[in-house]
Amino acid sequence: MPETPESVPVRCSATPAFLCLKRCIDAYLAFVALLAAAPLLLLIAWLIRRESPGPALFRQLRAGRNGRPFTLLKFRTMRSDADPYGDSPQSGSDPRITRIGRILRETSLDELPQLINVLRGEMSLVGPRPLYLQQMREWNTRQKARLLVKPGLTGLAQIRGRGALTIEDKLEWDVRYVEQISLKTDLAIIIETLAQVFRRSGIYEVQYSRTQARRTQHDEKSGSAPGGARCRS
Repeated sequence: MPETPESVPVRCSATPAFLCLKRCIDAYLAFVALLAAAPLLLLIAWLIRRESPGPALFRQLRAGRNGRPFTLLKFRTMRSDADPYGDSPQSGSDPRITRIGRILRETSLDELPQLINVLRGEMSLVGPRPLYLQQMREWNTRQKARLLVKPGLTGLAQIRGRGALTIEDKLEWDVRYVEQISLKTDLAIIIETLAQVFRRSGIYEVQYSRTQARRTQHDEKSGSAPGGARCRS
């Protein structure tokens, strides 16, 4: 993706009426999805606890709209008793990830609890993925424009390469979403996201270094992220 100068102004195309409509659609679809997926959610939670005792969910503080912190929900995908500072392979299978956790990550089902975040009004179905609060300090003025809208379950960055993108490219795609936000754009993103999930695209394209893998495990246990840590989304 070509770089866009930091000085280029960002104009959010969303009107208050559009954001209100988007919120109503989000709440309705999230409620319906949670009802429909309730048996699956309960089954996943049971499988997680059966394989690795501990909570089925873990929580992390992330940056919401206008930088306001909120608690992100995910299914736990790592062993609760794993050593956060233990050696981790630089490539291949991480033994700290449970068998069910590997499947959840591969299919993106670990993100399903975020429908609760959408129902609460903390997230939207479509929008920039919520990043760590500490990462905001590293963004330039243009990149901070991604905070003008609610974070989402999926967004332009996720359908444009996801793990294959650099953090700078992800942020630029997020800003471009803010500039062209519309129901038509949201629908196109949702359709492409579902297609990629079925193709299992972009899930494991990034190989974490040993340090990054340790941070990931530490985040699940502590619910926070060290400065500069990157999220998987």
